[in-house]
This record gives sequence, C-alpha cells and structure tokens, in this order.
Amino acid sequence: MQKFLFDLNRDRAVQQEFRADRPAVLNRYDLSAEERGALETGDIGLIYVLGVNGQLLMHYAALLGMPWADYIAAMRAGVSRHGPVRAGVYAMTTGVDEKVANV
Repeated sequence: MQKFLFDLNRDRAVQQEFRADRPAVLNRYDLSAEERGALETGDIGLIYVLGVNGQLLMHYAALLGMPWADYIAAMRAGVSRHGPVRAGVYAMTTGVDEKVANV
C-alpha cells in the first residue's frame, strides 16, 4: 500500500490514471482486500490504522481534496472506529483511551 501511495504522490501520470480508473491502477499492486477497499473509498482513517506513513498519507488526502483539519480528524476517527494503528512507525503502544503527555 505504501508503494502505491509513493508512486501516486510522485507520478502525475499515475495520479491522472487513478482519477480516471481507480481499480485499474490498484490492480498493479499487491493489496489485501481491506487495503484495496480503504484506498478505493478514500478511508483515510483505516489507511492510517493499517500503518501507512503519514507523509505519504497526507499527500493522498490532499489529492482527494481533503482539508488538513479533516485529514487529522479522519485519522483520529480511524483509531476510534478500527482500533489502534496496527503496523509501521505509528503503531500504537497505548490503548485508545489512554493519554500520553496529556494528549
């Protein structure tokens, strides 16, 4: 999934093709059904929970036309809806109801 987002963020041709035919572009990547569904629907919260790097994800959100505040809210909603971040650098080591540094 991160490879797809990296390619999408860097290649204008991939961006144009994605806008025209999402399934065709996604077929070129090794994605689970859950990953594919999240990308097809633009579910930023689930994509975040699946462990995508935030630098890649914020550009994807912008490509979808999502304002910054909505992007941040979508990530928080994703954790509430789907549970802690499962993998990657953002994997959560605390429960979703625990506060860290009073946040």
